[in-house]
Amino acid sequence: MSGLPFEGLKVLDLSRLLPGGFCSLLLADFGADVIKVEDTGMGDYIRWSPPAFEGAEETSKSALFLSLNRGKRSVRIDLKSEAGRDVLLRLVKDADVLLESFRPGVLDRLGVGYDVLKAVNPRLVYCAITGYGLTGPNVHRSGHDLNYLGLNGILSLTGDADGPPVSAGAQIADLGGGALMGAFGILAALRERDRSGEGQLVDVSMFDGALSWLAMVAARVFAGGEQPRRGAEMLSGSLLCYRPYKCSDGWVTLGALEPKFFAAWCHGVGREDLIEKQFEGPGTSAHGEVEAIFATRTRDEWAAFGDAHDCCLEPVLEVEEALDSELVRAREMVIEFEQPGAGTVKGLGMPVKLSRTPGRVRRGGPALGEHTEEVLREAGLAEEEIAALLESGAVAATSASATGTTFLAK
Repeated sequence: MSGLPFEGLKVLDLSRLLPGGFCSLLLADFGADVIKVEDTGMGDYIRWSPPAFEGAEETSKSALFLSLNRGKRSVRIDLKSEAGRDVLLRLVKDADVLLESFRPGVLDRLGVGYDVLKAVNPRLVYCAITGYGLTGPNVHRSGHDLNYLGLNGILSLTGDADGPPVSAGAQIADLGGGALMGAFGILAALRERDRSGEGQLVDVSMFDGALSWLAMVAARVFAGGEQPRRGAEMLSGSLLCYRPYKCSDGWVTLGALEPKFFAAWCHGVGREDLIEKQFEGPGTSAHGEVEAIFATRTRDEWAAFGDAHDCCLEPVLEVEEALDSELVRAREMVIEFEQPGAGTVKGLGMPVKLSRTPGRVRRGGPALGEHTEEVLREAGLAEEEIAALLESGAVAATSASATGTTFLAK
């Protein structure tokens, strides 16, 4: 097998929880050496979040932690100490990327902000994933996924016209706006560095990133078209041909947006008279008739109907059903890897498939501080220097005495 795409790329990941963790996971799965820089206390909060895999190290048994941190190495550094900051600067000298998700200004106040790191390593790509970006009126405001979606308009469009805004089942701003945009920004800066030889600052705002998902909606606003409203958008509930429907024992989705697909559904149920009603909305008599038709069959019967009639009709699966589906297995979207102490565990697979150099899990998730001494040796520190740093508390290795909490905060 050929080498992985990002082999030789060294990433220092100072982030915690979801957005930064998922961003660096994408890089780790495709070969980057991702070094989690954690504090000398409890480390990344997500280590302590239930549920847990039995038998694993206390600080690496959380299923949530492993879902984001497989394939990475962990070092513990006290950035509030001068010696700890010096250690980070040593690591930065030969790093390609530094990723962080603190509130703007935190690393500057600690004395290891972008300008300091750039002076140590002009080739460094520094990516900051924040809620509202490094500029603007909301720089110092706290926030979570729901807040960002509320402020950028996405939440206002989610749900039925006569109902409240509905929270999504996945973290759109955290993952789509933060993690994915962060990974893209890092790769764009690295590609430019190939030409210029210089790194740069990548400013990723979860608010901005998720707002960009409204590209088509915003285009209509800019063109002076009809203002978008919840339940009135073509792809979010205003058409009877493109909605979820309740059947006798669950739910299905009808996505028959093109006339040929809706016609196929109408022919299949023997209701050709509904073909001309395709673009009517909820609350109409035609919509009521479609609802009544769906209520006459089970979810499995409608799934079989979708197999027989190519009309963009699929069941709404519970998460555990989806993870055990034939489609997920065929796409290798559930994988197994070895986690020290816990044996074989499951995780989600690679969402991007490369034909020659596919991503893979090279190791399980690291125990807190498991690789501190190893990484410091690679950075050129002598054994006596490492021992002195451990003794002073500027760095820490694996510790059974570390304690954590299930409290999550950004």
